[in-house]
Amino acid sequence: MLPLSFAQAGDAVMVSKIGGSDEMKQHLEDLGFVVGARVGVISQSGNGNVIVNLKESRLAITDQMAAKVQVVPSEPDIK
Repeated sequence: MLPLSFAQAGDAVMVSKIGGSDEMKQHLEDLGFVVGARVGVISQSGNGNVIVNLKESRLAITDQMAAKVQVVPSEPDIK
């Protein structure tokens, strides 16, 4: 298990745990980061943003938010 912020562009991962404050957890869940959700990492630019493909949508989140999302490798079925 590792933070989403450590995943590389092209990785397919699955959310295994959400950390942070209750407010942060709720915000991430509202965006679709729930346990079991499959995420494709599109861009990990190193400038503080992570762009992911989640539920057929592209989302940009900050490194700090991505650090709260714990992931494990997943099958690459993300488009």
